[in-house]
Amino acid sequence: MKKEKNAGLITFALSWVGRKNLKALKKAAKNCENATATTLRGILTYAKDSEWGKAHHFADILTAQTDEELFAKWQANVPPQTYEDLRPFVDRQKNGEENILFPGKPMMYATTSGTTSAPKWIPISTEYYQRFSAISRLWLYSFIMQRPKVFWGIVLSIVGKDVETHAPDGTPCGSISGVTQRDCPEFIKGLYSAPSAVFYIEDYAARNYALMRTGIEQNVTLFITANPSTVIELQRTVDEHLDEMIKDIENGTLSDKFTIGEEQRKALCAKYKPNPARAAELRALKEKYGRILPKHYWPDFQIINTWKCGNTHVYIEKIKDWFPENVCHPEFGYFASECRVGLVMNGGSDTVLFPHMHYFEFVDADDMDNPNPKFLQIHELKKGKKYLIYITTYSGIYRYNMNDMIEVTDFYGTIPAIQFLQKVNGIISMTGEKVSEGQFITAVKQAEEQTGQKTRFYVGFADVQESRYHYYIDFADEATTQEQADAFAKVVDEKLKKLNVEYEAKRDSFRVKDQACHILKANAFEEFKKESIAKGMARDGQFKMNLLMQDEKRHAMFKALVK
Repeated sequence: MKKEKNAGLITFALSWVGRKNLKALKKAAKNCENATATTLRGILTYAKDSEWGKAHHFADILTAQTDEELFAKWQANVPPQTYEDLRPFVDRQKNGEENILFPGKPMMYATTSGTTSAPKWIPISTEYYQRFSAISRLWLYSFIMQRPKVFWGIVLSIVGKDVETHAPDGTPCGSISGVTQRDCPEFIKGLYSAPSAVFYIEDYAARNYALMRTGIEQNVTLFITANPSTVIELQRTVDEHLDEMIKDIENGTLSDKFTIGEEQRKALCAKYKPNPARAAELRALKEKYGRILPKHYWPDFQIINTWKCGNTHVYIEKIKDWFPENVCHPEFGYFASECRVGLVMNGGSDTVLFPHMHYFEFVDADDMDNPNPKFLQIHELKKGKKYLIYITTYSGIYRYNMNDMIEVTDFYGTIPAIQFLQKVNGIISMTGEKVSEGQFITAVKQAEEQTGQKTRFYVGFADVQESRYHYYIDFADEATTQEQADAFAKVVDEKLKKLNVEYEAKRDSFRVKDQACHILKANAFEEFKKESIAKGMARDGQFKMNLLMQDEKRHAMFKALVK
């Protein structure tokens, strides 16, 4: 009875704050043009006295008398930005300067991979964080709307470290989702299966063991992780170490077979008590089913929330029968370190943009190669059309090119609902690693310098079915053995890890598997070019190709060119 009372109070509290934020969204949905203009004015007012705001005439833009004039003055005074345009200003903030991109200093930074060797430090202002938190509260309420008893059990949520490092001026840098979980009310913290210390375990195999040793003992009803590949890795941990987990659960311990720091081990062990009854249940499940899955060890499971779009469908196929038959599996939605643009609503698969939280602009995908494309407002978008998305936030991100192509798939009132289609401009992302062609080229060059092995031609392909990268290389030394080629590819992999923090994380957590290297026969590139022209895939005088691709047709062509 006490458990049900507590669950009811938690559900009531989450619903109360969630309904408040849902009401604000529904108000914006009545007239998204008005909502987006109000948001832009709010951002301009907030940042007009910053160095960036003064340089780009925010105060003058605010004198616009109509929404149309406002948008026009904005575009005339503020050019589109990439992160490299903003990096010098962010660097000044990191070194302690105030009032640069927005008033004061960031409360924290979030990191993500850049197209250069240096990661992107995304400033997070207190103003932005308040909006992010509001979106998170509505997100939790959306689960209750789908399954009223979803919070009657335990939540297994995969987040990053709340603090990974610090800027030169001491400002913390970490995961905004980790900070949100850290700062949530105590009654919410009690829902999470493991203390946040678990995410500070450096060894991913040990971290996965600790997560599942802790989670499998409990009655988990909600599982949140953006990447469905993480689900596969955690289940693999159960498959390989179930007996060890059962022994730990029975004794209230944490196996010393895994490298876990003293501080993290202490925080986790404080949560454990001997639980012979649960250990007996798990042994009985193993005896009955052999391989036990979430539908066996979490029979009251309600919702799993992951990405389902794009490349992730491969992983979804692998896990679709792992959970109870009536499980709800909402799409995680379009979400990036730079901005949580909105939420998937009403159990759908499309991300509803939040024009009352951020300001958005768009370029028609057909116009993307135009050096002076027409920028569209949110109310001008059409269902079924593809666009590039630009964002402006309360964190000093202005007219920022997300380098993402989206498609409008529906509407929530007047607000477009979108689906992410792909990264553009030579960026590959099977499971969030976001490797750019430039990073791949740099890694190969660095591998050549380190090993002394020279290449005449190389190309890389992302294979989402295998979740690995395949390298096809024509070595200058035609006597190169497969062993030497594999060693070269390993160096490329290590260089990529240093160039791209996202790639390093996905490799270390096994979501991207070991690379495969294939030795091309001599003149392979010439044969590929000839075949491409013959098939009408390119014209002779305009032939060009990316050196890093996710393209099954071209990949198959290179498979046929291996020695």
